[in-house]
Amino acid sequence: VCGTAFRIRRVPLMFLGGMLVYRFLLRAIIPGGELNTLLYTAGLSLLLANLALFVWTGDYRTIKLTYALAPMRPFGIAVPVPLALAFGLAIVITAALYLFLARTDLGRAIRATSQNPEAAALMGVNVDRISMVTFGLGSALAGAAGVLLAPSLYLYPTVGEILIAKCFVIVVLGGLGSVVGAIAGGVLLGLVESLGAVYVSVAYKDTIGFVIFLLVLLFRPSGLFGVGKS
Repeated sequence: VCGTAFRIRRVPLMFLGGMLVYRFLLRAIIPGGELNTLLYTAGLSLLLANLALFVWTGDYRTIKLTYALAPMRPFGIAVPVPLALAFGLAIVITAALYLFLARTDLGRAIRATSQNPEAAALMGVNVDRISMVTFGLGSALAGAAGVLLAPSLYLYPTVGEILIAKCFVIVVLGGLGSVVGAIAGGVLLGLVESLGAVYVSVAYKDTIGFVIFLLVLLFRPSGLFGVGKS
Protein backbone atom coordinates (compact mmCIF):
# COMPACT_ATOMS: atom_id res chain seq x y z
CA VAL A 1 0.00 0.00 0.00
CA CYS A 2 2.84 2.37 0.86
CA GLY A 3 4.45 1.65 -2.53
CA THR A 4 1.23 2.48 -4.35
CA ALA A 5 0.82 5.67 -2.32
CA PHE A 6 4.39 6.67 -3.19
CA ARG A 7 3.77 6.19 -6.91
CA ILE A 8 0.48 8.10 -6.69
CA ARG A 9 2.51 11.14 -5.62
CA ARG A 10 3.98 11.25 -9.12
CA VAL A 11 0.56 11.84 -10.67
CA PRO A 12 0.85 15.66 -10.31
CA LEU A 13 3.91 15.43 -12.55
CA MET A 14 1.68 13.83 -15.19
CA PHE A 15 -0.69 16.80 -14.83
CA LEU A 16 2.16 19.22 -15.44
CA GLY A 17 3.49 17.11 -18.32
CA GLY A 18 0.05 17.02 -19.96
CA MET A 19 -0.26 20.79 -19.75
CA LEU A 20 3.16 21.20 -21.35
CA VAL A 21 2.31 18.76 -24.14
CA TYR A 22 -0.86 20.71 -24.88
CA ARG A 23 0.88 24.08 -24.73
CA PHE A 24 3.79 23.24 -27.02
CA LEU A 25 2.54 20.36 -29.20
CA LEU A 26 -1.26 20.29 -29.41
CA ARG A 27 -2.28 23.93 -29.20
CA ALA A 28 -1.50 24.61 -32.85
CA ILE A 29 -3.26 21.42 -33.99
CA ILE A 30 -6.62 21.93 -32.24
CA PRO A 31 -8.02 24.49 -34.75
CA GLY A 32 -7.54 21.89 -37.51
CA GLY A 33 -10.43 19.82 -36.20
CA GLU A 34 -11.01 16.66 -34.20
CA LEU A 35 -9.70 14.29 -36.89
CA ASN A 36 -6.36 16.08 -37.12
CA THR A 37 -6.08 16.08 -33.33
CA LEU A 38 -6.88 12.37 -33.15
CA LEU A 39 -4.30 11.48 -35.79
CA TYR A 40 -1.68 13.71 -34.19
CA THR A 41 -2.15 12.28 -30.70
CA ALA A 42 -2.16 8.72 -32.10
CA GLY A 43 1.15 9.44 -33.80
CA LEU A 44 2.52 10.99 -30.62
CA SER A 45 1.50 7.87 -28.69
CA LEU A 46 3.32 5.63 -31.18
CA LEU A 47 6.40 7.84 -30.96
CA LEU A 48 6.51 7.66 -27.16
CA ALA A 49 5.92 3.89 -27.16
CA ASN A 50 8.72 3.27 -29.64
CA LEU A 51 11.09 5.56 -27.75
CA ALA A 52 10.33 3.51 -24.65
CA LEU A 53 11.00 0.32 -26.61
CA PHE A 54 14.35 1.72 -27.72
CA VAL A 55 15.37 2.74 -24.20
CA TRP A 56 13.96 -0.14 -22.11
CA THR A 57 13.43 -2.88 -24.77
CA GLY A 58 10.26 -4.95 -24.98
CA ASP A 59 11.12 -7.32 -22.14
CA TYR A 60 8.27 -8.01 -19.73
CA ARG A 61 8.63 -6.62 -16.23
CA THR A 62 6.56 -7.00 -13.08
CA ILE A 63 6.09 -5.12 -9.84
CA LYS A 64 6.37 -7.41 -6.84
CA LEU A 65 4.36 -6.44 -3.80
CA THR A 66 4.54 -8.24 -0.45
CA TYR A 67 0.81 -7.83 0.20
CA ALA A 68 -0.08 -9.37 -3.20
CA LEU A 69 1.27 -12.87 -2.51
CA ALA A 70 -2.09 -14.32 -1.45
CA PRO A 71 -5.51 -13.25 -2.77
CA MET A 72 -8.47 -12.30 -0.62
CA ARG A 73 -11.31 -14.84 -0.59
CA PRO A 74 -14.62 -13.13 0.21
CA PHE A 75 -17.48 -15.64 -0.13
CA GLY A 76 -14.98 -18.15 -1.47
CA ILE A 77 -14.11 -16.02 -4.50
CA ALA A 78 -10.41 -15.35 -5.10
CA VAL A 79 -9.82 -11.60 -5.51
CA PRO A 80 -6.24 -10.37 -6.11
CA VAL A 81 -5.32 -7.73 -3.55
CA PRO A 82 -3.81 -5.26 -6.10
CA LEU A 83 -7.01 -5.34 -8.17
CA ALA A 84 -9.18 -4.86 -5.09
CA LEU A 85 -7.04 -1.91 -4.01
CA ALA A 86 -7.15 -0.46 -7.53
CA PHE A 87 -10.94 -0.81 -7.60
CA GLY A 88 -11.35 0.98 -4.28
CA LEU A 89 -9.05 3.84 -5.20
CA ALA A 90 -10.68 4.13 -8.63
CA ILE A 91 -14.05 4.65 -6.93
CA VAL A 92 -12.55 7.43 -4.79
CA ILE A 93 -10.89 9.11 -7.80
CA THR A 94 -14.06 8.87 -9.91
CA ALA A 95 -16.21 10.34 -7.14
CA ALA A 96 -13.74 13.18 -6.67
CA LEU A 97 -13.75 13.87 -10.42
CA TYR A 98 -17.55 13.91 -10.53
CA LEU A 99 -17.77 16.35 -7.60
CA PHE A 100 -15.05 18.52 -9.15
CA LEU A 101 -16.87 18.76 -12.49
CA ALA A 102 -20.30 19.26 -10.91
CA ARG A 103 -19.60 21.51 -7.92
CA THR A 104 -16.62 23.76 -8.71
CA ASP A 105 -16.39 26.80 -10.96
CA LEU A 106 -13.43 25.31 -12.82
CA GLY A 107 -15.34 22.07 -13.33
CA ARG A 108 -18.34 23.94 -14.71
CA ALA A 109 -16.02 25.89 -17.03
CA ILE A 110 -14.57 22.60 -18.31
CA ARG A 111 -18.05 21.24 -19.00
CA ALA A 112 -19.13 24.45 -20.70
CA THR A 113 -16.03 24.49 -22.89
CA SER A 114 -16.60 20.87 -23.85
CA GLN A 115 -20.24 21.47 -24.81
CA ASN A 116 -19.88 24.80 -26.62
CA PRO A 117 -16.50 26.60 -26.72
CA GLU A 118 -17.90 29.69 -28.45
CA ALA A 119 -20.65 30.21 -25.88
CA ALA A 120 -18.20 29.58 -23.04
CA ALA A 121 -15.84 32.22 -24.45
CA LEU A 122 -18.73 34.71 -24.66
CA MET A 123 -19.42 34.06 -20.96
CA GLY A 124 -15.85 35.03 -20.08
CA VAL A 125 -14.24 31.59 -19.94
CA ASN A 126 -10.62 31.44 -21.09
CA VAL A 127 -11.14 28.50 -23.46
CA ASP A 128 -7.47 28.00 -24.27
CA ARG A 129 -6.47 27.86 -20.61
CA ILE A 130 -9.37 25.54 -19.75
CA SER A 131 -8.40 23.23 -22.60
CA MET A 132 -4.83 23.09 -21.33
CA VAL A 133 -5.99 22.32 -17.77
CA THR A 134 -8.38 19.66 -19.08
CA PHE A 135 -5.62 17.91 -21.02
CA GLY A 136 -3.40 18.03 -17.96
CA LEU A 137 -6.21 16.56 -15.85
CA GLY A 138 -6.72 13.76 -18.36
CA SER A 139 -3.00 13.00 -18.35
CA ALA A 140 -2.99 12.89 -14.54
CA LEU A 141 -5.94 10.49 -14.49
CA ALA A 142 -4.21 8.27 -17.06
CA GLY A 143 -1.12 8.29 -14.86
CA ALA A 144 -3.21 7.32 -11.83
CA ALA A 145 -4.77 4.46 -13.78
CA GLY A 146 -1.31 3.25 -14.76
CA VAL A 147 -0.15 3.31 -11.14
CA LEU A 148 -3.20 1.35 -9.98
CA LEU A 149 -3.04 -1.29 -12.73
CA ALA A 150 0.74 -1.76 -12.94
CA PRO A 151 1.00 -4.32 -10.10
CA SER A 152 -1.59 -6.52 -11.86
CA LEU A 153 0.01 -6.53 -15.32
CA TYR A 154 3.09 -7.70 -17.15
CA LEU A 155 4.65 -4.37 -18.08
CA TYR A 156 6.16 -3.47 -21.45
CA PRO A 157 6.14 -0.22 -23.48
CA THR A 158 3.02 -1.01 -25.53
CA VAL A 159 0.97 -2.53 -22.70
CA GLY A 160 -1.46 0.36 -22.82
CA GLU A 161 -2.71 -0.23 -26.38
CA ILE A 162 -5.45 -2.73 -25.49
CA LEU A 163 -6.35 -0.65 -22.43
CA ILE A 164 -6.77 2.47 -24.58
CA ALA A 165 -9.08 0.52 -26.89
CA LYS A 166 -11.14 -0.62 -23.90
CA CYS A 167 -11.32 2.94 -22.56
CA PHE A 168 -12.73 4.05 -25.91
CA VAL A 169 -15.29 1.24 -25.77
CA ILE A 170 -16.32 2.28 -22.24
CA VAL A 171 -16.72 5.93 -23.22
CA VAL A 172 -18.89 5.03 -26.22
CA LEU A 173 -20.99 2.59 -24.18
CA GLY A 174 -21.66 5.18 -21.50
CA GLY A 175 -22.12 8.18 -23.75
CA LEU A 176 -19.54 10.83 -24.55
CA GLY A 177 -19.09 13.43 -21.82
CA SER A 178 -20.93 11.54 -19.09
CA VAL A 179 -18.99 10.53 -15.97
CA VAL A 180 -21.88 8.43 -14.69
CA GLY A 181 -22.21 6.82 -18.11
CA ALA A 182 -18.51 6.00 -18.14
CA ILE A 183 -18.87 4.23 -14.77
CA ALA A 184 -21.85 2.26 -16.04
CA GLY A 185 -20.05 1.44 -19.30
CA GLY A 186 -16.98 0.22 -17.41
CA VAL A 187 -19.05 -2.01 -15.14
CA LEU A 188 -20.99 -3.37 -18.13
CA LEU A 189 -17.84 -4.14 -20.10
CA GLY A 190 -16.26 -5.84 -17.08
CA LEU A 191 -19.34 -8.01 -16.53
CA VAL A 192 -19.57 -8.93 -20.20
CA GLU A 193 -15.91 -9.91 -20.36
CA SER A 194 -16.04 -11.87 -17.10
CA LEU A 195 -19.18 -13.78 -18.05
CA GLY A 196 -17.76 -14.39 -21.51
CA ALA A 197 -14.58 -15.80 -20.01
CA VAL A 198 -16.61 -18.17 -17.79
CA TYR A 199 -19.26 -19.33 -20.25
CA VAL A 200 -17.47 -19.00 -23.61
CA SER A 201 -13.67 -18.87 -23.39
CA VAL A 202 -10.97 -16.75 -21.81
CA ALA A 203 -9.41 -16.40 -25.26
CA TYR A 204 -12.53 -14.62 -26.57
CA LYS A 205 -13.38 -12.35 -23.63
CA ASP A 206 -11.88 -9.25 -25.30
CA THR A 207 -13.62 -10.11 -28.57
CA ILE A 208 -17.00 -10.31 -26.84
CA GLY A 209 -16.51 -6.81 -25.43
CA PHE A 210 -15.70 -5.39 -28.85
CA VAL A 211 -18.74 -7.12 -30.38
CA ILE A 212 -20.94 -5.37 -27.80
CA PHE A 213 -19.18 -2.13 -28.74
CA LEU A 214 -19.99 -2.59 -32.44
CA LEU A 215 -23.62 -3.38 -31.66
CA VAL A 216 -23.95 -0.22 -29.58
CA LEU A 217 -22.42 1.86 -32.39
CA LEU A 218 -24.86 0.27 -34.83
CA PHE A 219 -28.09 0.62 -32.84
CA ARG A 220 -27.42 3.43 -30.34
CA PRO A 221 -24.49 5.65 -31.40
CA SER A 222 -25.10 8.12 -28.54
CA GLY A 223 -24.38 5.41 -25.95
CA LEU A 224 -26.52 3.31 -23.64
CA PHE A 225 -26.75 5.78 -20.77
CA GLY A 226 -26.99 9.22 -22.28
CA VAL A 227 -27.19 11.45 -25.29
CA GLY A 228 -23.45 11.88 -25.73
CA LYS A 229 -22.85 14.92 -23.55
CA SER A 230 -24.10 15.94 -20.13
